[in-house]
Parts: sequence; C-alpha cells; structure tokens
Amino acid sequence: MKKRTVFLVLSLLLIAASGVLIIKSATKKKDPEKETTVYEFLGRKTALAYPAEWAVAKNNAEVLLNKIKKDPSDVKSMMILTGMYLQEARITGNFNYYNAAAFHYINKVLEKDAKNFEALTFKVTILLSQHRFTEGLNEANKLQQLYPYNAYVYGLMVDGNVELGNYKAAVEAADKMISIRPDSRSYSRIAYLREIHGDISGAIEAMKMAVDAGVPGDENTEWCRIQLGKLYEKIGKMKDAEMFYSISSANRPNYPYALAGLARIATWKKEYDRALTLYQQADSLIPDHTFKEGMAEIYTLTAQSEKAKLVAEEILNYMKQLSGNKESKTGQNEDHEMAHAYMGVGNYRKALEYALQEYNRRPSNIEVNETVAVVCYNMGDYPKALSYIDSALRTNCKNPDLLCHAGMIYAKLGKTKEGKMFLQEALKNNPNIAPGLMDESKKILSELL
Repeated sequence: MKKRTVFLVLSLLLIAASGVLIIKSATKKKDPEKETTVYEFLGRKTALAYPAEWAVAKNNAEVLLNKIKKDPSDVKSMMILTGMYLQEARITGNFNYYNAAAFHYINKVLEKDAKNFEALTFKVTILLSQHRFTEGLNEANKLQQLYPYNAYVYGLMVDGNVELGNYKAAVEAADKMISIRPDSRSYSRIAYLREIHGDISGAIEAMKMAVDAGVPGDENTEWCRIQLGKLYEKIGKMKDAEMFYSISSANRPNYPYALAGLARIATWKKEYDRALTLYQQADSLIPDHTFKEGMAEIYTLTAQSEKAKLVAEEILNYMKQLSGNKESKTGQNEDHEMAHAYMGVGNYRKALEYALQEYNRRPSNIEVNETVAVVCYNMGDYPKALSYIDSALRTNCKNPDLLCHAGMIYAKLGKTKEGKMFLQEALKNNPNIAPGLMDESKKILSELL
C-alpha cells in the first residue's frame, strides 16, 4: 500500500522571516482557563532523545514558557515556541498534542494582531499538515498578497497547489520561491515537482542539492536524504539507496525513516527477518502507519497470513482514531489514507467510499486519481479504473507503481499495446516496488508478450 506521507513531505519547520511585530490591544474577553493553559515539552522516547539536541530544546522551551508566564504579551517568545512545537511534532510523531500547543499560541497572537506574519504562516503550515489543502492554500494566497517577496510563503503555495493538483501553479510558485531563496526547502520542492513530471534524474539532482544545503544530522536534512534514497529505489539503484539510508542512520541514530528505508532494501534482498526487525524498530519510535504496512508485507511474504491480517486491522483502527476528529481544529483529514487502510483489509466497497470522498475534494491530484483507479481495478470495474488512471498519468509521471497500475488496467481492457508499453516502462530498471505488485505486473506482461 502506498502513501506519500503528506504531513511529513509538506510540513517542514518554518524558520519564520524576521518582521515588525505590531501588538494591538485585545478587545475580546479572556477565557481564564485558556489563559493559564501550559503546553510543556513532553519527554522523548529514549531512542529519540539525542541528548545534546534534546537538552537544548527542553531548556529553550522552559526559558520561553517562563518569559510568556511573566509577560503574556510576549509575542516573539510565543512564535519561537510555536516553531519548536512544530519541529517536535515532526521528531516525535505526536502531531495532535503539538498542533494543539501551536494553535494555542497562534490564536493568542492573532487575537492581538490579525495580520501577524509568523502566526499566519504557522497556521497555514498546520492546515496543510492536517490535509486541509483548500483552506491552507486560500490562506497562503492571502499571505502572498501581503508578503510578495517571502520565499516560504511561496513554499506553502507550492504545497497547497500540488496537493490540489494545480501543478502549473505549483511550478510557478516553486520558481518564485527558489529565485528568492535557494535552500533545502526550495530544492526539495523542485525535486518533487520534477519527479511528478517524469524527470526522475532531475529530481535526484535537486534533492542532492537539498541535502547539501542542510546540516548533517538535522531532522530536515535527513528527511531530504531519505527522499533521495527513495528516488534511487524507483530507478532500481538499490546500492545508492542503501548508502543514503545508511548515512542518514549514522548521522541521526534511530531515525525511523532511515530504518524503514533499510527495511525496504532488506525486503528487496529477501532478508525478511532483518526487514521485519527494522520495521518493528521504526514502528516503536513514532506512530506512522507506513511502518506497519511494511510489517504486514513481510508477514504476507513469509506465509504468516494471520499476522498480516492483524497488522492490517491495526492500521485501519489507527487511521479511524486519527481521522475521527477531523472536523476539530487539531484533527487530521485522512480519507485518502482510510481508502488504503480499507484496501489493506480487503474491504473495497469502503475503500471506494473514502477514495471518492477524497476525489471530490481533490479531483485533479494524480495520487488521488491513482488510488480510485486501483480500488476500481480490484473491484473488477476496469472501464471506470481507466478514466481515473488516465487522469493520474496526465503529468507524465514515471513512478513505477503508477505505470504498473496503468499497464494492468489497460491489459484487462484488451488494450494490449498500451498495457505492454506501460508495464515494460515500469519494470525496465527493476525498481523496488511491492512484491505483490511486481509479481502481478510480471505475470500480466508475460501474457501480453
């Protein structure tokens, strides 16, 4: 099951641009309980502590909280603390708590100054991480009118437009962003745009620049390094991918996404015991359902179907909990992920329901169209699958999973020429894709030859 972890790809920590803080007197009556709420930094799991990093973060948070306690109008301290909350959410995976903490201070600042730049950019960052893309993009567009020369604002516009399938607008915003500030955040966005437009070699080049622009060991830098490894997996260069995952793991020990990358390589090597251990390690560190998906895959490959089923059900229950409060200010919109979770347990009727809910919000997004197509394919509705897969192909994306799905759908409809073309293109470099998808693609291709 594939999911691009949008809340990780699109919620890089905002290093707020310096600006003039204009403090306006609040006219609303204060809520005493709201005023006294304190969001401490929660302790990290031992394996994620990174003692020097954690000591600095914890000390800085305590200093800032004390400043705010002494001076409740200290907007600067509130915004620095908010940035720290968002970064801590990335490191620990505790998005619900730290998003609530961030919103607490964002709202306090916006009550004083409705146009405060830092507060508004943090707000948009959270909205996008919650998959509230239309709302987030609308707010980003408003910000651009107020701050037309700020690179990060254009980064927010890139993210929102990509997720809504406005790819031309995303490219324009990315060009503006990188012209203002070429750094790891702009390079990584350029890389993804190149990837979805079929230029994987160009994506690799840009992601290398993103890595080189960062500080080794920093979470944002290592995230970029992991994305670089994934790009190499898509073109079958497993040694390069493994090298980058290993470097990331050495630079930032126990980094969950490095462990998951190494697990994928171990799966490709058929070292299933090692792969399972690595996925379990990653899963023990932060909550990310993709790690459990990897575990379920290993159980399937080793003929442990009951364990695979239990893990798939765990994923579904987790997604239900995560999306259960999506109407709240801190809840996630997880319909896309719910569709994949229901596919994981073989409930394609419910998967289609959620996939179409997401499609109705984002009809132009290629990943959403691919998801609907895959659900329809599994339900045997090949004509309907074709219409969605054609929409997913409109950017000329060369993602091997997408091309496999396209080839299989065309083949089922008797379109031999197109089916063979897509499957051959998908498999030509022996990319690292899910074994089940690989086996089915190879089987159908052999029937077409």
